[in-house]
Amino acid sequence: MDEIVKQALAKWPNVPHCTGWLLLDRRGAWRMRDEAAQAAGASGTPIRHPALIGFICRNYESDERGQWFFQNGPQRVYVELAYTPWIVRLARDVAGGGALTLTDQTGGVFAPSAVFADDEGGILFADASKPARVAALHDHDLDLFSDVSTLAEDGLSGQFHWRVGVDLPLRMMRRAEVAAHFGFVASPAAAAN
Repeated sequence: MDEIVKQALAKWPNVPHCTGWLLLDRRGAWRMRDEAAQAAGASGTPIRHPALIGFICRNYESDERGQWFFQNGPQRVYVELAYTPWIVRLARDVAGGGALTLTDQTGGVFAPSAVFADDEGGILFADASKPARVAALHDHDLDLFSDVSTLAEDGLSGQFHWRVGVDLPLRMMRRAEVAAHFGFVASPAAAAN
């Protein structure tokens, strides 16, 4: 958390929380949702300002109930999640000999310990932290994921070839069960009502 945010929290500890105004979309973009977007159930306008995106990413956390928020000075801005709290990009590190890398929407490295395919064609990664962080794979990276994975004949299981000698089993999970399984709240605004 930024030092200026800590100072603002100390100075103004009782600022009301904000819900519904910020969304993390399925591709890892932050979106501002005005009242019209909220009323229409729309995703909102993408935030494009690099400094603001960086500020959001540095101050992105979760509370004890699994609600993700951006600490904007003294105010908690709860984030609506289009799917999971983390979105990752899969790439080959050409300079690193072609090893695979996973990077989350904040620019951080994501080290998977488990891989899931949901019933809607999405791919999820979980890490080894306690509680585990869960990230949805950006849909532009599904082809690369397919190239480095093997699907069993039953179509319900397989292997993700993460590193030389490190294959992670591919397990199935229903999309409707992801939030409860990983302990996060996809819509803090709905939970507040």
